[in-house]
Amino acid sequence: MTPRSLKTLIAGGLLLSAASTSQAFEQSGKVDCIAPANPGGGWDFTCRSVGRVLGDLDLVDGNVQTTNMPGASGGVGFSHVVQKRAGQENLIVAASTVTTTGLARGQFPGMNAGMVNWIGTLGADYGVIAVAADSPYQSLNEIMEALKKDPRALTFTGGTASGGWDHLKLLMTANEAGVDDLARIGYLGYNGGGEAVTQTLGGHVDAFTGDISEVVSFIESGDLRPLAILSEERLPGKLQQWPTAREQGIDTIAPNWRGFYMPADVSEDAYEWWVDTIDTLYASDEWKGVMTQNGLMPFEMHGEAFTTFVNDQIAQIEDISRQIGLSQ
Repeated sequence: MTPRSLKTLIAGGLLLSAASTSQAFEQSGKVDCIAPANPGGGWDFTCRSVGRVLGDLDLVDGNVQTTNMPGASGGVGFSHVVQKRAGQENLIVAASTVTTTGLARGQFPGMNAGMVNWIGTLGADYGVIAVAADSPYQSLNEIMEALKKDPRALTFTGGTASGGWDHLKLLMTANEAGVDDLARIGYLGYNGGGEAVTQTLGGHVDAFTGDISEVVSFIESGDLRPLAILSEERLPGKLQQWPTAREQGIDTIAPNWRGFYMPADVSEDAYEWWVDTIDTLYASDEWKGVMTQNGLMPFEMHGEAFTTFVNDQIAQIEDISRQIGLSQ
């Protein structure tokens, strides 16, 4: 199936795709959800939480089985779907800004966004820079001042490879803070946020850069302490007490949308069925509860508008990468 025609995306806006009236496709049997990272990270959370709500609301015929497929910040999963799963209409794959970053940075060799079908989003997961509870660093500015003196003074970790979204949001923050020689900042990438959190809690690195949904439980337990959330304003609920980077004088906003794509060569009816189903799930009270509990913020986009957004974001990340020296 070729990508749908593109509509103009209002910059920074959230667009709704029109709900399809086609219901010729009837989903049946088990649904496979690929989380292209190890257990414990954001993609794993997306598959498992969405799978649970799909079942609770009887939106799918069978159960939803999560398969973890780590590697190359989502590239192994993307390649697997493109090369081996074309036409499979009971398969969805967790995706996020990490996915578009990989595509923008050429980290999925020979692959591009048009090789899959983009279904829709389920909210935005804002970035966070956090330290272990016993870290001597008490604010984002303390960390940035240390980096200004010596870019190698600290080591950071995240759930994506070097040059991926977790790394990129750190470099965007450091760049905004006036840190020079960004390429020298120490960063260790892992196949999912779970491993990166473990390294931070174990004292093997100085700070974690990732998404808030990956670390809510560690924040609530007191094991991790956020220094800054990369959102426009403080997040609601239990996360209200933690400051943004913006209010500390570093104006970096890094939303990580969470959503799904599916293979190419599926029927139009199957694609539209999944667009409608994810739209229905997003509007449910059950999913609103999941969003609130995990720090997800509203961010809804489906079908053609989402396809447009993905292509536009890839172009934007390519530009940002050039600006901060990650790409030529």
